[in-house]
Amino acid sequence: MTRIERKFAALKSEGRKAFVAYMMAGDPDLATSAAIMAKLPAAGVDVIELGMPFTDPMADGTTIQLAGQRALAGGQTLQKTLDMVAAFRKHDDATPIVMMGYYNPIFSRGVDRFLADAKAAGVDGLIVVDLPPEEDDELCIPAQAAGINFIRLATPTTDARRLPKVLQNTSGFVYYVSITGITGAAAAQATDVGPEVARIKAATDLPVIVGFGITTPESARAIASVADGCVVGSAIVKEIAAGRSPDEVAAFVKGLADGAHSA
Repeated sequence: MTRIERKFAALKSEGRKAFVAYMMAGDPDLATSAAIMAKLPAAGVDVIELGMPFTDPMADGTTIQLAGQRALAGGQTLQKTLDMVAAFRKHDDATPIVMMGYYNPIFSRGVDRFLADAKAAGVDGLIVVDLPPEEDDELCIPAQAAGINFIRLATPTTDARRLPKVLQNTSGFVYYVSITGITGAAAAQATDVGPEVARIKAATDLPVIVGFGITTPESARAIASVADGCVVGSAIVKEIAAGRSPDEVAAFVKGLADGAHSA
């Protein structure tokens, strides 16, 4: 079992929902980013989603685009992001880490080299938003063979014909995007999300985690109540962009995590 699979098995046995926190590696700088990451597990984060900065993040709204620009301007690279994971693993060998981003930096590094380096650093899963299921041979299947979960996105437009294709090689969990559009664009509504989660869960045994449009402890609780957990990204990145200290960011994250865990 991967760390992701162990984490969700433990949460299920405890009857608890998962809280997943997204942050951009290297934002606003490498040292601050690493300090924030180190504090997330104690703040109640069950899975860390670590963004890989990229110059053309087509699925991201302004908040996360700007975070990537700050990170790149500060000299963040894919290697430094892998180094962040390796440094984190020296003190925490349990918290799952999912790297999220786009295929270009991975392709440029070389898939085999990237997967070997990611596994050695302690990466547990990948979300690569611009690789559809038709391209599973590129990265998804090699990642699974390397022992790294490949997590797929399902959306409100993933219909009954498309869903089996999306699920066929997915592992770890399914990330349900609660709204149509880019990150940070609108508020997720549990009344809309609940039936969609149920539809996906009828087709897979994997946990379904909901992201996009969750900004408060109350919304985290509401969305987690109709899913296996929730993801918060833009709201956390906004705190970092505002210059909050790692302790202040951790306190903000704890409120969100407490909301999700109270569902």
